[in-house]
Amino acid sequence: MKKILLVFAIFGTLACNHAEEQSKVEAATPEAASEEKDSLPNFGIVIHGGAGTILKENMSDSLEQQYRAKLEEAVRAGHAVLERGGTSIEAIEQAINIMEDSPLFNAGKGAVFTNAETNELDAAVMDGKTLNAGAVAGVTTVKNPIDLAIAVMNRSEHVMMIGKGAETFAKEQGMEIVDPEYFYTENRYRGLQRVKDSEKTQLDHDQKTAFLDPFIKDSKYGTVGAAALDKHGNLAAGTSTGGMTNKRWGRVGDVPVIGAGTYANNKTAAISGTGWGEFFIRGVVAYDISALMEYKNLSLQEAAREVIQKKNVDLGGNGGIIAIDHEGNVAMEFNTAGMYRAKMNKDGALEVAIYGEK
Repeated sequence: MKKILLVFAIFGTLACNHAEEQSKVEAATPEAASEEKDSLPNFGIVIHGGAGTILKENMSDSLEQQYRAKLEEAVRAGHAVLERGGTSIEAIEQAINIMEDSPLFNAGKGAVFTNAETNELDAAVMDGKTLNAGAVAGVTTVKNPIDLAIAVMNRSEHVMMIGKGAETFAKEQGMEIVDPEYFYTENRYRGLQRVKDSEKTQLDHDQKTAFLDPFIKDSKYGTVGAAALDKHGNLAAGTSTGGMTNKRWGRVGDVPVIGAGTYANNKTAAISGTGWGEFFIRGVVAYDISALMEYKNLSLQEAAREVIQKKNVDLGGNGGIIAIDHEGNVAMEFNTAGMYRAKMNKDGALEVAIYGEK
């Protein structure tokens, strides 16, 4: 009798083991793996390097490859932060730092020149979870303005600091300070001289045209920005810029104006803009997209299209935005010939684009 019971026990154990192994095999099927992947926390990042008259025929293959490589480097760096469980703030800082350190973009190292032949930098950041924000304007010695904007948000009771005061705060916070010469690039300096020459040529003909055409319409909009959703479900957006070529009188654009060029809210989306800043300020572009989502229940893509393709154009402005919503949906909307942009989702799918292709 004992032998019979022992045999049944052995067979029962073997059957259980077989069932467990079978369960593991089933779990390893493509369908099960897909379901498991779908259950993982969602996250993603989208970046831009400026919008404007960016045409294929005006760019060499070599320069295009440089832009594509740097955009990929930046978006991958931000994505890596998110993949290992980092915050959306950390991800956008990492991505923007890479673009700020590149002379290719109008931010940090590649900032354009003012009429006085100086470089004045602006930046902003916003946390979608807390609606806390930080911004700086007109700084001339801070290597990475986005880092300073984050410090303003996290280490002060203020939202915006400007000029010398912002630089004093940067030193107190241990930010990397550089000589203003660090921001000099020959390409940007020559760009300023071309604008000034054009301005002089037009002056005798039409003073109004002299101001608008070289100073505004032909300026490059090379602002950089990033928006991210982390695994904790939190959104953040950040933007950094050197402003407009030949800007005067301490002009400040939309970037450090929270709600204009930068906005994030966990209820809706994180948004970073680039373009003709005066019109982004007047239209409160970034917040307007969020408001359309929150109060009219538009999707991110619908809201972005309404603001960028209609409302901004009706005002007379141009430019674009990148954004990501609380579900990981991404928008890269612009009404110019091109916009440097890239995105990655939780699956690691990468997209890098420059021209008007959709």
